[in-house]
Amino acid sequence: MPNMNVKRCEMPLQPKEVRSHNIEEVALGYTKEMAMEEAERCLHCKHKPCMQGCPVSIHIPDFIEEVKNGNFKEAYHIIKKTSSLPAVCGRVCPQENQCEKYCVRAIKGESVGIGRLERFVADWARENLQEENVKPVLNGHKVAIVGAGPSGLTCAGDLAKLGYEVTVFEALHVAGGVLVYGIPEFRLPKKIVEHEVDSLRQLGVHIECDSVIGRSETIDELFEEGFEAVFVGSGAGLPNFMGLEGENLKGVFSANEYLTRFNLMKAYDENSDTPIYRAKKCVVVGGGNVAMDAARSARRLGAEVTIVYRRGMEELPARREEVEHAMEEGVEFKLLTNPTRLFGHDGWVSSIECVEMELGEADASGRRRPVVKENSEFEITCDCVIMAIGTSPNPLIRSTTKGLETNPKGCLIVDEKGMTTRKGVFAGGDAVSGAATVIQAMGAGKKCAQSIHEYISNLNQ
Repeated sequence: MPNMNVKRCEMPLQPKEVRSHNIEEVALGYTKEMAMEEAERCLHCKHKPCMQGCPVSIHIPDFIEEVKNGNFKEAYHIIKKTSSLPAVCGRVCPQENQCEKYCVRAIKGESVGIGRLERFVADWARENLQEENVKPVLNGHKVAIVGAGPSGLTCAGDLAKLGYEVTVFEALHVAGGVLVYGIPEFRLPKKIVEHEVDSLRQLGVHIECDSVIGRSETIDELFEEGFEAVFVGSGAGLPNFMGLEGENLKGVFSANEYLTRFNLMKAYDENSDTPIYRAKKCVVVGGGNVAMDAARSARRLGAEVTIVYRRGMEELPARREEVEHAMEEGVEFKLLTNPTRLFGHDGWVSSIECVEMELGEADASGRRRPVVKENSEFEITCDCVIMAIGTSPNPLIRSTTKGLETNPKGCLIVDEKGMTTRKGVFAGGDAVSGAATVIQAMGAGKKCAQSIHEYISNLNQ
């Protein structure tokens, strides 16, 4: 008999008065008993509606059934059949807009905590299983992957399982992409990412760090070296700005730079050689997950933090959980507010001018368009402004590769199989879609792995 409690099992958290002063993970994870209790809430629907919301097609009811019965090892094996990064996805995927959105239990209560159960299983396996991935027999074909982020790692893992000799070229000194430079330690501990990457190395995936494709070598040269196909998963790491007066003042950062210093370069550690500005009053512009990450990071460095967003709470694109955690940690939200210019003193930002907004008619995205209220200007005093308003793909690969076409936003154009306008070059993730979620990038990498397999198979018939 299923557990018909309308509420899911609560996730244990660090106390809010403690966690804003450290970089340890906020969510502490389920115990074995909690996981089994939550798994009993699953109705094991015949048509498995939750699966339609999963970009990597995890067999959700099957792994939850194993959790319910205490068979955590088998649950892990079920997840790993389709997901290369389960411990990551269990932490950072927006499950509320994906698998959990379609959960039948959500009709009259809260959905089953699918993401929390995935995290539990992955963590249990890491702590209790000594299994190593078995390296498949090579099939004699080579594929190059550009970028060791979620899409590239997923594509690499799926191709390695099919017997391909896979080399991943990563520009940074560690693999993981946005998982290591963008998402803070308090949301995704780096040891988790390292473990997931190591499991891919066990499959035979070779990762070359400090390799900037387009500079150290080009995609054309990769083909000359014997790679039969190339997957571009280079992400969207070029920060966007608003073009406001005063954006060039000292103390104004892109969220990308700020988070890279905080996360990858460990600037939160006072003994680190990486400089980072420890603001007194910080304003973060934006309402997505990156804005929450930047705001919560600045809070941990001692700043009073205000998030400025031009729409209302209902329109905030960030995950509800991240918004709630930010509020609990003392981040202030000024909604229906838009910046117009920045003021400075001695070359350093001293305040940001904003206007109040109100919501008008819906725009093309379906969201109500924010409209400026007349004579509503006001200033917020600050010594730091972090712009978290999105990113675009870096033009380096496009500009150094023959035959690659992009759309007006600089994103690579691909067909239904994920192939670009250059034969043999596939692409997925943020390099194609623009900034999106980790799991969407993984789904694109998974799709392109199958397309590359079909492409190379047809080449050699």
